[in-house]
Amino acid sequence: MKMVMAIIKPFKLDDVREALSEAGVTGITVTEVKGFGRQKGHTELYRGAEYVVDFLPKVKIEVAVTEDQLERVIDAIQRSANSGKIGDGKIFVSALEQVIRIRTGELDADAL
Repeated sequence: MKMVMAIIKPFKLDDVREALSEAGVTGITVTEVKGFGRQKGHTELYRGAEYVVDFLPKVKIEVAVTEDQLERVIDAIQRSANSGKIGDGKIFVSALEQVIRIRTGELDADAL
């Protein structure tokens, strides 16, 4: 099993959610986060004063998947989150050692 974590632009969340649903994902966790990558933030004007916004609003999506779902999920996120502009985000994949459903005690793939 794998944990897929994607950091994307907030306005792409609905597109990614729909794409993941079509890819067979039954549950996701979404968190509003702030951060920056290569774009290093940007400068804005507020009441005539210029200031730097270092941390940009992003959305973190976490999805636990089986090995056979992994490529479909990565492809779905890439296609739906891509705007072709800097700051589209990143996808991180890590190993998931164990999953336990609290209510029933089911383990691993059965718990997903």
